[in-house]
Amino acid sequence: MNATVMRYGAIVLASQLCSLPAAARETPPDWPDTLLARTQALVELQSLNADLLSHPSATLTLERWCRQHHLAGEARIVAHRLQGQDKPLPEDARALLEIGPDEPVRYRRVQLACGDRVLSDADNWYVPARLTAAMNEQLDHSDEPFGKVVQPLHFRRQTLSADLLWSPLPDGWDGQSAQLPADGHGPLQIPHQLLQHRAVLFTGENRPFSMVVETYTDQVLAFPPPERR
Repeated sequence: MNATVMRYGAIVLASQLCSLPAAARETPPDWPDTLLARTQALVELQSLNADLLSHPSATLTLERWCRQHHLAGEARIVAHRLQGQDKPLPEDARALLEIGPDEPVRYRRVQLACGDRVLSDADNWYVPARLTAAMNEQLDHSDEPFGKVVQPLHFRRQTLSADLLWSPLPDGWDGQSAQLPADGHGPLQIPHQLLQHRAVLFTGENRPFSMVVETYTDQVLAFPPPERR
């Protein structure tokens, strides 16, 4: 293979990598497979979960998380919109949103990223008639996170479910008879999806206007574990 062909192949490969979504290029967090690290990872996940449950805006919560754990040079959440991947409205959504069968509902799917780290994949169904024209325009034509766009509504959040999709320790790990995992020699195997929330957002006048499903990724743990700091 001559040098020209090799250079061309390298250019093609680089362009293909650059065209991939951020999540496809990220590597899992490098935590050691030790009992201490597993315990610390569980504490961090529980802390993030509690923070999300106690604040109405997941966007602002993730910005604080990004800043506290130095996940990027600038702790700012950006919503990368994913076009052409619409999901049908969940069966219970119209009742939860208190709308009739013919009320228009829009769908928006985004990846919430801090720097080059995608922290959350978010599915959002919302009632455009309950937002202002300016909000709808911004949601249609920008990558601004939903929570920031609708902040003037002084919204609150009602959590429907909060599921830990992966636990570093087995159920009942703190019981006297629990079988704790032994220390491994390689990195801790952390799956891509760690935590999922389903919630309904209400305006300050207590009118539901959005249903969200947020899936938080392994990148929320993309910082050195305490034992390595």
